[in-house]
Amino acid sequence: MADPMRIRAQAAGDKATVRVLMSHEMETGQRKDASGKVIPAWFIQEVSAAHNGKVVMTAQWGPSVSKNPFLQFNVKGAKAGDKVSVSWVDNKGDKRTDEATVS
Repeated sequence: MADPMRIRAQAAGDKATVRVLMSHEMETGQRKDASGKVIPAWFIQEVSAAHNGKVVMTAQWGPSVSKNPFLQFNVKGAKAGDKVSVSWVDNKGDKRTDEATVS
């Protein structure tokens, strides 16, 4: 399983800004290793975020997203103490979900 995501959610007024740093290699499938063999594609395909259990954002990603991707988004109506969770699924079927509390 991949390393935990670093999630920071900060409330400001009637919304919260959520910042997520995901740990993932994000291989395109086009690079070659030292021996000249193609490195297989391995990338996050779907990202979703939930606020107190209700999905508020989904994204479809492809191989062009950088290694260890960073994502930032706003959640309207979030306040201090609410829970924000972020999940991803990659093209090999690996999954990761982490949660943070809005501060």
